[in-house]
Amino acid sequence: MVGVSDLLLGIDMGTASTKGILVDASGAVVASATSSHAMRLPRPGWAEVDAEATWWGEICDISTALIAQVPTGSAVAGLCVSGVGPCLVLCDEALRPLRPAILYGIDTRAAAEIDLLTAELGADAILDRAGTVLSSQAVGPKLEWVRRHEPEVFARARGWYGSNSYITAKLTGEYVLDHHTASQCDPLYATRQFGWNTEWAQRICGHLPLPRLVWPSEIVGVIHESAAAATGLPCGTPVVAGTVDAFAEAFSVGVRKPGDQMLMYGSTMFLVQIIDSYFSEPGFWTTAGVEPDSLALAAGTSTAGSLVSWLQGVTGGAPLETLTAEAQAVPPGSDGLLMLPYLAGERTPVFDPDARGVFAGLTLRHGRGHLFRAAYEGISFGVRQILDGFDDACTATRTVAVGGGLHSAVWAQTLADVTGRQQLVPQQTIGASYGDCLLAAIGVGLVPPDTDWTVIASEITPAAANRESYDVLYRTWRELYLATRDVVHRLAAEPKL
Repeated sequence: MVGVSDLLLGIDMGTASTKGILVDASGAVVASATSSHAMRLPRPGWAEVDAEATWWGEICDISTALIAQVPTGSAVAGLCVSGVGPCLVLCDEALRPLRPAILYGIDTRAAAEIDLLTAELGADAILDRAGTVLSSQAVGPKLEWVRRHEPEVFARARGWYGSNSYITAKLTGEYVLDHHTASQCDPLYATRQFGWNTEWAQRICGHLPLPRLVWPSEIVGVIHESAAAATGLPCGTPVVAGTVDAFAEAFSVGVRKPGDQMLMYGSTMFLVQIIDSYFSEPGFWTTAGVEPDSLALAAGTSTAGSLVSWLQGVTGGAPLETLTAEAQAVPPGSDGLLMLPYLAGERTPVFDPDARGVFAGLTLRHGRGHLFRAAYEGISFGVRQILDGFDDACTATRTVAVGGGLHSAVWAQTLADVTGRQQLVPQQTIGASYGDCLLAAIGVGLVPPDTDWTVIASEITPAAANRESYDVLYRTWRELYLATRDVVHRLAAEPKL
């Protein structure tokens, strides 16, 4: 039985760092620890991580550091881990990764396998049964890629994992996958039925067994002896399944009911909306939600904060505060300058890996501030395109904004003005690790399942005066991609001279 002195440990493995926190049953943070890391980009289109050295190593380091900070008289009642995803970790029978983990949609190596599986299984059938067309975000084509290009690795594999389920296996020995992560492993999962697409899964996975499906707040096992020695966590500590980091973060800020929506400002923009009934549309990802038998729509751009950082570098590396002030001095519409922010292709809703960035309307009167203003507007137009599609599935009732990009006043306000959406900003913006703690608290019974630790601290309200001009610019922005698509595709395919 848990008591008032019990704490929850949540750890999230992000793209650039791993963060862990300890909280009590009220959601108050007791301690935190962070470790930075980098992904590997060994070839164009490849994005990988050493799952054992990076993910497991940082889990051990952070757990050890946080356990040392547990106050006298308190104990860890439960642990939950989330991570980037969907990813692919192939392991042997001893849980040794056989190759680096293949990351989520930023790894585009499996383009041929996407085409192969789409032709074999049928695009309409995949959309109907899995809820999503195959894209670089899907795990199924990446499994197929390993089978075709690294057959010796595939043959030696005895299990396949996501980032968080790999850690769960290391901690408990259990072979599981949470429903939400599974629903991003297209076309292996039948989202409408909350179960495996058994025939398709067996076709793609071959000899590999399918993990046992669990919901993110379910206890899947307890810390075993060797994991305790590596992490400092006591043997027998319950471990909750966890899920993909963006959905753990949405859960952390109360995005749980149909119509609830999250905007995550980060290296990319990621969006989650809870829906009330099954809906599939080619431009978005339909997934299982975090809570049992729930559904969600998800979408993500390929760049956002990464684009701002790139632009900062190529314009001389001035402090972001200076650049923000220059962008704020430029009027809405950037004096006739538009940008397509597709410097890494684009994910939803265009799904075009060969899309490229475009500045249109440049003149000699445009300066650095115009470039930054146009970049923020281009990112915001992309978000508006996603939100318009979300409304076809379920009308949004509230929008919660999270992420480091909120520190840029011009970015947040521009997005509000372009989309016409009021954004609620929570007081606690720790991220996915905070959602992990809440999932652990619910899983071990420390708090009721409907507990919400969210406190809204502020609101970002659209400026009505800018709406009409942004409506016009948005239509032009939509036309710009169609007008330049063939040209940039030819440029993307050009051989080096």
